[in-house]
Amino acid sequence: MGAPPGVHGCAGRSGACASHHTTIADLASACDMVALAVPTDEDVLQIVSHDLLDGMRPGSVVVNHGTGVPRNAIRLVQLCADRGLDALDAPVSGGRPGAQARTLTVLVGGAEAVAQRCEPVFRSFATHVVHAGPAGAGQMAKLFNNALLMMNQAAIADVVDLGLRAGLDPGTLVEGLKLGSATSAALTLLNTMVTPDTVEHLSRVEALDMQLFEEAMTAAGVEAAEATARGLSGANRLPDLVRQLNR
Repeated sequence: MGAPPGVHGCAGRSGACASHHTTIADLASACDMVALAVPTDEDVLQIVSHDLLDGMRPGSVVVNHGTGVPRNAIRLVQLCADRGLDALDAPVSGGRPGAQARTLTVLVGGAEAVAQRCEPVFRSFATHVVHAGPAGAGQMAKLFNNALLMMNQAAIADVVDLGLRAGLDPGTLVEGLKLGSATSAALTLLNTMVTPDTVEHLSRVEALDMQLFEEAMTAAGVEAAEATARGLSGANRLPDLVRQLNR
């Protein structure tokens, strides 16, 4: 957001305009809101501390759309507050297809007034925006979302194994389950977003997400070993499940 000089052109259905900046700090100084979608919390904190803090104007907002742990979301708020900036943890769910269709879900943690101020931007690429609570709540909600997805994948793997032993074709079984009351996002993603070409990468990412879930539960003093193990089972079994569906 903002109105920097040097607009190079406008494109897309919204007619949004793009501007070129030679440094991150220069870009930051022209923005009311900077949203980050980078792999790890460490990446977020490094970009903010090394590049954004000196450039952003007081009252501006830093938003982390990546998946991380609540304690680092709180660190981000504290880091920004020292410079008069606001921050939100706002991880997204929906994957690449949701991003392309602008139908993501945003799970927001942070001050409600700041979340409301940023919501119109979120709704430009999301169908659902949920304010989960104070700083860190968005990350906690996203970790539960990911854990449940993987636990569902473990259940699907169990059912497919049983179906094979009962003489059913796994591909036909899964397509039927997608159409019935047993359907779930974990089912509908199979052979759509989760394919033989993407499954190895997605399995590794999911396993890392379960490590974050375990870290967050431990920090919160919650015993979640059974849920963690079940979710990790779903992540690790995903490649074999997809291979079974594509024999």
